[in-house]
Amino acid sequence: MGRPCQEAFGIKARIDRRSHTPYYLQLKTQLQERIEQGEWRPGDLIPSEAELGQSFEVSRTVVRQALQDLTYQGLVVRRKGKGTFVAQPKIASRGLVQSLEGFYQDLAERGVPVVNQVLEQALVPADSEVASNLGLEPLVPVIKLVRLRLVEGEPIVLVTSYLPYERCRPLIQANLQKRSLYAFLDEECGLKIGRGSRSIEAVLAGEAEAKLLKLKVGAPLMRLRSVSYTSDGAALEFFDALFRGDRSRFEVEIMAIAGHGERRTPRTRRTR
Repeated sequence: MGRPCQEAFGIKARIDRRSHTPYYLQLKTQLQERIEQGEWRPGDLIPSEAELGQSFEVSRTVVRQALQDLTYQGLVVRRKGKGTFVAQPKIASRGLVQSLEGFYQDLAERGVPVVNQVLEQALVPADSEVASNLGLEPLVPVIKLVRLRLVEGEPIVLVTSYLPYERCRPLIQANLQKRSLYAFLDEECGLKIGRGSRSIEAVLAGEAEAKLLKLKVGAPLMRLRSVSYTSDGAALEFFDALFRGDRSRFEVEIMAIAGHGERRTPRTRRTR
């Protein structure tokens, strides 16, 4: 359990009763500022509903609505019988959705240490789904990799990958605990990813993944599925990744493309 936040709120922690802004939004803003400025750290127990109501001179209903909004934003977590705690920050992946970078490489380039627990590394016959995604005949040998990715010792994502054995035989014995799969394929097999197709959807954790990711069954997950291809157009990897919804965020940068929704200045025709 985190440390309790017992400090006084101070003169600025007041509700402006002359403002048109609803009380719960004013309260939420002040609590959010304490979290974002680091006054309240991840895991800290924040004051109870009664204490907040007394400090800000508002009703319990106002406090509950403010805390509910902070919960929806992922800034706090409410635990029955224990109180409300500052949530662990979400891990933002900037390149995983819109680029060909892998999760390991994406975070490593930003100085975030990632450890892979390799749960399975075996040669298996491709089932119909795997064969279809990799452009293979059913039952053709493929390398199956199941990895649990940990950030600062906490499990964040469970990834199951399939790759054609004939194209990357050395992978079956590779040590990927602290190495990017894509880096290994490039450096040891001479295989570089040229393009990929990825989809993302919300799913609920089943019993197996909940146990590995240290979640409750039914907890929200983000499922990312991908097929990556080499420059010659051949499929190299099919993966299915389950990210913890409470600790993950995907960031996408969008740019305008000429001719697609971009406003153009009309040309003026000269007359003689």
